[in-house]
Amino acid sequence: MMKKAILVVSFGTTYQDGLRLNIESVENKIRATFPEYEVRRAFTSRIVIKRLAARDGIQIDTETEAIQKLEREGYKEVYIQPLHVVAGEEYDKIKRIVVQYAHQKEKHFDKIVIGRPLLYYTGQEEKPDDYLEAIQALKVQLPEIGSREAVVFMGHGGIHPANTAYAALQMKMEAAGLENVFVYTVEGFPSIENVIDKLTKQNIKKVTLMPFMLVAGDHVNNDMAGDEEDSAKSQLLAAGFEVAVYLHGLGENAGIQDLYVQHLKDILILTGQNH
Repeated sequence: MMKKAILVVSFGTTYQDGLRLNIESVENKIRATFPEYEVRRAFTSRIVIKRLAARDGIQIDTETEAIQKLEREGYKEVYIQPLHVVAGEEYDKIKRIVVQYAHQKEKHFDKIVIGRPLLYYTGQEEKPDDYLEAIQALKVQLPEIGSREAVVFMGHGGIHPANTAYAALQMKMEAAGLENVFVYTVEGFPSIENVIDKLTKQNIKKVTLMPFMLVAGDHVNNDMAGDEEDSAKSQLLAAGFEVAVYLHGLGENAGIQDLYVQHLKDILILTGQNH
């Protein structure tokens, strides 16, 4: 019997509740969907791994360690599903190791394949529209939005070119007819200042902040909803808006969980494993 494994890789979190509700929930869905595969966990954040080990004595593998372990244990097919939101820096870490293994002269795996993150394809050339599918999944968690109200999603962002995904998400939301729904990032473009300008121009009075991140961890509790004056909540309050916060990561949304499962199904179908 050929040994086959699925490796579920996320950035990781030091929040135990966040881990259970947003990461384990997706892993469990994957286990239930693919019972004939061994399902393993890895994190790409070295800082999170170190903190969990020091604080809780929990050992979690990096993406590299997890793949090496599967190799030593004689697994021949490895399917990797990232739980990252965009194909940025953390996704690149996994991709590098997969490419390395795929190009080895002496093949250790018959198959080693990586799935795509949440936002990847935009719907051309018969590919799915990951953005539109994510937006559909988000609709269930949106409150009723009155004409003077808005929902503002917070993404991570950064300098990696893949972070243009957040600006594309904003355009896709507008195209999908979502009015008064905006996206900003903590570390990139669009910024909270960009969004505050739009809210002011549209005469919005009340804003609900929501994470566009897998887990409601540090960024959500501090950068988005914290009491420090540079948090999004504080900046919005200072600008005169009434603010509500939604403290649930994307991993708690059943529709988003299903999208990660679907992205995994897509690579299995591509490689001839029918599901």
